[in-house]
Amino acid sequence: MNKWDFSCNFALVMSISIELKNLTTGYKLKGGEKIIAKNLSASLNSGEMTCLLGPNGAGKSTLLRTLAAFQPALGGTVEVMGQDIRKYKSKDLAQLMSVVLTDNSGIKNMTAEEVVAMGRSPYTGFWGKLNEKDKVVVKKSLGWVGIEELAPRKMQTLSDGERQKVMIAKAIAQETPIILLDEPTAYLDYPSKIAMMLLLHRLAKALKKTIFMSTHDLEHALQVADQIWLLDHEKGLTTGMPEDLSIDGSIEHYFSREDMVFDRESCTFSITYETARDIVVEGAKDSLEYRLCCKALMRNGMKPVDAPRENNARPDVTVKVPGDGTYRLIEQGKESIKVDNMGHLLHMIVPAITKYQISAIREAAEMNPYE
Repeated sequence: MNKWDFSCNFALVMSISIELKNLTTGYKLKGGEKIIAKNLSASLNSGEMTCLLGPNGAGKSTLLRTLAAFQPALGGTVEVMGQDIRKYKSKDLAQLMSVVLTDNSGIKNMTAEEVVAMGRSPYTGFWGKLNEKDKVVVKKSLGWVGIEELAPRKMQTLSDGERQKVMIAKAIAQETPIILLDEPTAYLDYPSKIAMMLLLHRLAKALKKTIFMSTHDLEHALQVADQIWLLDHEKGLTTGMPEDLSIDGSIEHYFSREDMVFDRESCTFSITYETARDIVVEGAKDSLEYRLCCKALMRNGMKPVDAPRENNARPDVTVKVPGDGTYRLIEQGKESIKVDNMGHLLHMIVPAITKYQISAIREAAEMNPYE
């Protein structure tokens, strides 16, 4: 198979559902226009979940609303299934695209099941009566999201996270090839965030749907999404697989901070702690206890080192982590404490350090905590 054959086959498998062509987003005002983002060109594919990432104010919600035809583009075009979005009638577009927004607090005096059933409105006709197929779809959608027990509950009795799950079930019940979501995990607890991201990814794969969502859950998106869109006022729009964007440095470029370090191999961020002094740590470096003890020390302003800075100096305080579940404090060469709890160790280290370095107390007293 030559290169051209592969490209043709790949294009057939990864069909484009939405394409942006030199898109400009923003708002029309009395005195002119307020441009939020411009010259955006990218595409969304069927069978993929794409996450839109960027800082607050970058224009994520504006872009999503433009793709959903809730507001017109200021320039360029949005094509849905190969046709300019402006040529679609509302009813036809409702059978292609469902939308989940963050604000659903206005829905009251309806049960969760009734709200999910609203997703069938593009197919139920003028009277909006559900047939047997519609009822089956509603029931399956509630089950997909895992909220069957919420079906008889009124929306105003649900938590923010539960209401958000109902709205996602409604979008699933709409049975559109494209689902757009604005911060769908915003009100969910941590386990529910992971479960929802995985559910949306499975929907994209199993049903060949195009899932496009804006989110602030950066690390979750990097772990789950097939494609990432990075949006920023100054840097514009960059798209690609999370792994490719990690390798070429785009993730670091968009989210770089002095107090954060990005691990390209694992696609995760870690915090860079400011440390005030060194502390010698010995023991089983490959053990979980050793690694987490070093992390706890850094969080408390102490930098773990293998030896004192001066070659001939004897460390006043040493922490030993043998990897057997114990933590030991060595003062002036003698073991002063042995505990099986890292918290107990941390409570003893600071008094031990300051006992041998009185100058550290004086320096700390002169520090301004608000600097």
